Amino acid sequence: MKSRQNPENAPAVDHPAADGFATLTFERDLPVPRSVLWHVWTAPAARAVWSAPTPSVAVKFLEADTRVGGREVSLCKVEGQPDIRCECGWLELQPTVRSVNYELISCDGVTKSAALVTAGFSGTDERSRLVVTVQLSSLAGNMEPGYRQGFNAGLDNLAATSRRTMVLQRVIQASRSVVWNAWMNADTLPQWWGPDGFSCRTKRIDLRKDGEWVFDMIAPDGTVFPNHHLYTDVRAGERIAYTLLWGENGPKHADAWASFEEQDGATKVVLGMVFSTEAEFQEAKGFGAVELGLQTLGKLERFVTSR
Repeated sequence: MKSRQNPENAPAVDHPAADGFATLTFERDLPVPRSVLWHVWTAPAARAVWSAPTPSVAVKFLEADTRVGGREVSLCKVEGQPDIRCECGWLELQPTVRSVNYELISCDGVTKSAALVTAGFSGTDERSRLVVTVQLSSLAGNMEPGYRQGFNAGLDNLAATSRRTMVLQRVIQASRSVVWNAWMNADTLPQWWGPDGFSCRTKRIDLRKDGEWVFDMIAPDGTVFPNHHLYTDVRAGERIAYTLLWGENGPKHADAWASFEEQDGATKVVLGMVFSTEAEFQEAKGFGAVELGLQTLGKLERFVTSR
């Protein structure tokens, strides 16, 4: 039964294991829109933020392809212990409704468990509900306690991450290649980036994985806002991920991503940001970050459709 005192941390509902098989169910009710929760659950950049169950575990992503038939491969690293390899393969993705994936856990070349993970999403523009069912087969030892602990910790992290995530979307009436080339081009990106009336002054720009963009955003009144983007992932034509810093080599402001999806000849652009703290997220919302971000995507559309 869900705890009324702490509904976001509902306990797992366990069914007894038989011959190494078990079914575990996890539930969370969250004060975030269902669309935001979906992107935090599926976007590789967001998953990298919340996937480590505890601070002592470092998760290194080797591969991440969130589409049906794609897979995600990561290593869980704990000092003094062998790496745990997790392979997740996406079998079904119904945006904001349902996802299904298999999961294989191995260590030192030995497969420890196999599982089928089904996540169901429901809710409104204000609140959302997530129900995750894990059909587990322990292949080497009893993996059930570890799964229970790991999923509860991971979903607690997911809940905290979703409360500081902003997701903006726009369908742009241009092909994906045109939109991508306008974004990932050192000459054109500074021409449209930023809200209405803002301009960019670039110091360095290298739009590749492990590259950076050091620049100032200049407001209509002349106020200068130093920025530094560090590019952590670039998948040509599909997505980018980057870290936002407050000025050159300054403190981290957010982990961000942009994805590009073909949609009937147009391009659906999703821009997501996981702020470093919930307080920063609330402050950004307060000064109009949603509206300013949507203005930026509007400038992108005007740029590509006017050429």
